[in-house]
Amino acid sequence: MPIAFLVAPEGVEQVELTEPWQAAVDAGHTPRLLSTRPGRVQAFDHLDKADTFEIDQVVAEAAPDEYEALVLPGGVANPDFLRMDPDAVSFARGFFQAGKPVAAICHALWLLVEADVVRGRTLTSWPSLQTDIRNAGGTWVDAQVQVCRDGPATLVTSRRPDDLKAFCDAFLTEFATAASG
Repeated sequence: MPIAFLVAPEGVEQVELTEPWQAAVDAGHTPRLLSTRPGRVQAFDHLDKADTFEIDQVVAEAAPDEYEALVLPGGVANPDFLRMDPDAVSFARGFFQAGKPVAAICHALWLLVEADVVRGRTLTSWPSLQTDIRNAGGTWVDAQVQVCRDGPATLVTSRRPDDLKAFCDAFLTEFATAASG
């Protein structure tokens, strides 16, 4: 089964999409790009427009059981748009309900806060989200990568683009473990 990469129509941090995507491809997975609208998404390099990417599926027409795992790239605007979309929130929550692994980097944790799935979990993110995470019942730590196996779904989180290598290694390990077990 493929891995879902969920992004908003604009605002995803390009490197947080492309590096995990390539890592998934290199590991033999089939990534698919989902968004809230059909067409193309506009990626960013911080605040500057970068490349655009073709959407494979609209999230309103997707279900977690079609995918083996979920990757949530960051960017400041990306998760802010996603957390305002009920279909995106429901889709992300569905992976936790199904016990499927999820990986989120940087600001992507905002979507998981909105989905109410961080409660009781220890995770990391871009530092400015630590109050949001604590207010949602999670425990925030300043770590390059954090793997939380509490509950039925494993959650892999990371802070920033500088942590991408560790993030990719961790989520690929956890996705392989989930697939074999």
